[in-house]
Amino acid sequence: MERVVEQVVFPEKFPRMQNVAAYARVSSGKDAMLHSLSAQVSYYSRMIQQHPGWKYCGVYADEAITGTKDSREQFQKLLERCRNGEIDLILTKSVSRFARNTITLLETVRELKLLGVDVYFEEQNIHSLSSDGELMLTILASYAQEESFSSSESRKWQIRKDFSNGKIGSITILGYRRNADGILEIEPKEAELVRMIFSDYISGMGQQRIANKINEMGIPTRQGNLWTHPRIREILTNEKYIGNLLLQKYYRNNHIEKIKTKNQGELARYYVEQAHEPIVDFDTFIKVQTILDQRHEQYTHDGSTNRYPLSGLITCGLCGKNYQRKQLPQGIIWLCATFLRRGKKYCPGSKQIPESILYSLICDILKLTEFDEVVFRDNIHHIVIPKPFEVQFFFHDGTSETRHWEYPSRSESWTEEMKQAARERSRKWNEKLP
Repeated sequence: MERVVEQVVFPEKFPRMQNVAAYARVSSGKDAMLHSLSAQVSYYSRMIQQHPGWKYCGVYADEAITGTKDSREQFQKLLERCRNGEIDLILTKSVSRFARNTITLLETVRELKLLGVDVYFEEQNIHSLSSDGELMLTILASYAQEESFSSSESRKWQIRKDFSNGKIGSITILGYRRNADGILEIEPKEAELVRMIFSDYISGMGQQRIANKINEMGIPTRQGNLWTHPRIREILTNEKYIGNLLLQKYYRNNHIEKIKTKNQGELARYYVEQAHEPIVDFDTFIKVQTILDQRHEQYTHDGSTNRYPLSGLITCGLCGKNYQRKQLPQGIIWLCATFLRRGKKYCPGSKQIPESILYSLICDILKLTEFDEVVFRDNIHHIVIPKPFEVQFFFHDGTSETRHWEYPSRSESWTEEMKQAARERSRKWNEKLP
């Protein structure tokens, strides 16, 4: 029987369409840059949709965000789609648009390579999946990083030169607007709010009470947030409100991380007097600084913030904030920090608890005759006050116990010292009688 050999013919395979997306970025929010970004988006949208073998998966674009950071929202969304296997190819204009940091670029490209995703850098004509792609990208990214450093240093030089000449850069401050000449001009409506803050503080209101007042007036901060006592303090201590400028209070640590850092003498600072029209007068400003210093000395102490055995260990179960210790004429109490700083409205269900009762509950739960801080810390991890008159103790072994408490009667709450003081007052009163 004659052997027959035939070629096996496989059915014709049609190439799978590639899922293609593009990434664009500009590092400035100026109109010209944003127009350039719009042009990039249109260009890549058209290119991908007109290519017969490509499936359009969108163009991802970030505005006014530097390429040295990895917090770009659209960039992260694009990477997430790559990790989900939804993208095969990314188009981008150049290495510097993708990332100016060599480490960030290589880490991203290598991750995408493991996922089978190619990145095409149009300006350099490089595919990241090609044999020499990573070598070329390393070289080009180093140039891009150096370019970023050079640009950053040039900008720093210009800013510092302006500072030395008493000129202010871009700034956002309540009560003022910066005009085209770089001079701060008063914003009347906001200036009234600034004056109210200074006036209220001098009249005796605390920083948090002032913040609560403004929040109840329905006025947000410039950023649209609620007012807090640190924000009030920033205003009360800002020399710009008396028409002066302290320049270069902060600086960026380097051109890659760009972390805002307080200037503690690393760079020169410049103080400019009568730089613009003041909102508050000099005497008012100095009076506020004096009150701030007095209150700071009155309410602060030396040493660790955990100076008491229970400090940092008691949490409000209603709002999540820590309980804080407060000395009252009637004795020492612990109460919710939100209630203490912002008022009952912001944590209405919380209630103060006497320190003596806390110690009594701890002794009861640990079977102690008197409170022992070492034994307490060895056993109890933290304490939660879930609601009034209830305390939950959480132990290091993961277990917990709940205790309830109530205020002692007036006669029970009187110590021998208090009774003696009352007898002395009564004796002196009787002596005055005819």
